[in-house]
Amino acid sequence: MTGWLNRNVAGMAVTSFCADVGYEMVSAVLPGFLASIGVAAAALGWIEGVADAVSSFVKLGSGWYGDRVGHRKPIVALGYFLSGTALSVFAVAVSWPLVLAGRMVAWFGKGIRGPLRDAMLSESSPPEVRGKVFGAHRASDTAGAVIGPLLGAWLLTRLPHSTPSSPFRTIFLVSLIPGLMSFFAMVFIVKERRGVPNPRHKFWKSVRAMPREYRRFLVAVALFGSGDFAPTLLILAVTQLRGAELGALLYVVRNLVYALAAFPAGALADRMNQPRLLAVGYGLGALTAFSAAHCFFWHVTSTAALTGVFVLAGLFVAIQDTLEGTIPAGLIAASDRGTAYGILGAVNGVGDLIASGLVGTLWTLVSPVAGFAAAGVLMASGAAALAAGQQRA
Repeated sequence: MTGWLNRNVAGMAVTSFCADVGYEMVSAVLPGFLASIGVAAAALGWIEGVADAVSSFVKLGSGWYGDRVGHRKPIVALGYFLSGTALSVFAVAVSWPLVLAGRMVAWFGKGIRGPLRDAMLSESSPPEVRGKVFGAHRASDTAGAVIGPLLGAWLLTRLPHSTPSSPFRTIFLVSLIPGLMSFFAMVFIVKERRGVPNPRHKFWKSVRAMPREYRRFLVAVALFGSGDFAPTLLILAVTQLRGAELGALLYVVRNLVYALAAFPAGALADRMNQPRLLAVGYGLGALTAFSAAHCFFWHVTSTAALTGVFVLAGLFVAIQDTLEGTIPAGLIAASDRGTAYGILGAVNGVGDLIASGLVGTLWTLVSPVAGFAAAGVLMASGAAALAAGQQRA
């Protein structure tokens, strides 16, 4: 392989594909499992929000540490091992605390690997094709997120239902197989080009040194992220409106759209103004949230309408993830990119905690309409802030 599709890009794509097969298989059936053991929507929202926040705050430290020591692969491999194995503890859960613990350990693994993997990706190809690199990686990552929920939905129909929760528990154990495959792919395929250690690389000094353009970008990310709720809440919405099987299948639709749209989004990012393209993605995110609120308010249960919500969700996440990966590499020097991606992850983590907790709590205390509508307003404000920043530039 030559050009932008080299061994490291392909290796990290394979690693992410296997990882997503495992934990997206779990994510697709988790709302149904929690319902089978009597856990409310508010608990799901806070489980997702707390786990995402843990993941993102860990990114802040791991990104800086990778820049300081000059090598990243061992930390990334450890992260894939943790995220690939911890969710299997759900198989013995009888209430939400163990689910929260397993999710936190798995997302701790996602946190320590995320910024360092993205930094390695940004250094694997020339800047002029960086959008393609991130787009191809996100597409491969999300192809696993298509296969995983399909496997989960298929296993739900095939496994014995001796108790309401028994098929879900078996699926959690099966997720160990692709999870461990992701760890071995990272260890044996990806080769690291080690940098020079920088023991004088101080954390707060590095944070304060981030350029103004990057800080302005982070403000928009924070606003949007405070409404960017976990996709499992969309699955829960369909579970309540039509049933768990359709919820899992529509999650596959969302991930398939994501996989198909990620590379074109990256290719567009190499040719046009990247923040403006991201603002479009943020706008689609707001439309997704408002559409979910609309379905609950008008009691819309048609397959076509619910599918449309998940198509929008796939489109906005494809643009969001690809562009949020691409933009920092154009603003930050290579020696500081781990820290920059870590800061981005922490900002997203605060948003994830607010968003999932807000939607889940409003859902339980007021109505799902209130939860999704509030999320839509916050996501729209992020799109507006990004567009306004471009006008000032």
